[in-house]
Amino acid sequence: MGVGIEVLIVDWPRVEAAAPGEREELLVDAAFGEAYSDDLFEHGWSWPTPPDNAWYGRYAFRDSLGSYKPHFWAGHRWERFRDLVEPELRDSLDQFNDALFWHGLEDTTGVGSDLPDRPCTWDADLLLWCPPDHVPLIAGWWRRVAPSLDVLHDLFTEHAAVPSGWITTFESFADLLTDWAKVVTEAEHRGWGIVGLRC
Repeated sequence: MGVGIEVLIVDWPRVEAAAPGEREELLVDAAFGEAYSDDLFEHGWSWPTPPDNAWYGRYAFRDSLGSYKPHFWAGHRWERFRDLVEPELRDSLDQFNDALFWHGLEDTTGVGSDLPDRPCTWDADLLLWCPPDHVPLIAGWWRRVAPSLDVLHDLFTEHAAVPSGWITTFESFADLLTDWAKVVTEAEHRGWGIVGLRC
């Protein structure tokens, strides 16, 4: 299946309080311990039993089977029609997408999230490392995108829809974005950060 991703929102100080060599094990235990399910069709939040372990939540994306491929292909589909989108909406969605799964296309498109450069300081194999101070910025981009998301339907259908593979329809594209929005808004509500473990 290729690269997989497990997405967690975490109480940042709790993770950083762990010894540097123990942080990856702490995150892996959170992703694959009490809150984990091997149901490939699982969707939504899984939480540890409070109160002792109430420092993280795990989110399963719908129709992803745990794979990173839908995230990659959502970015690819977005590239196919982003130039046709009204500039204000395009800019906000560029930033939201880039911060979470698009990554690194600033070299070819001239756009990116413009988040403060914060290299990962944790010794862990992560696809996403999003400190708590980045989360409100990402959530703000989503709040600008959400009311206008449906206006992208026809553009996606005409320029980015494909008959097979991952993220083939506007609905699947919108579902992935909405799932990311649930992760971001819950992390913002709690003042937590977001990590995506490579698996």
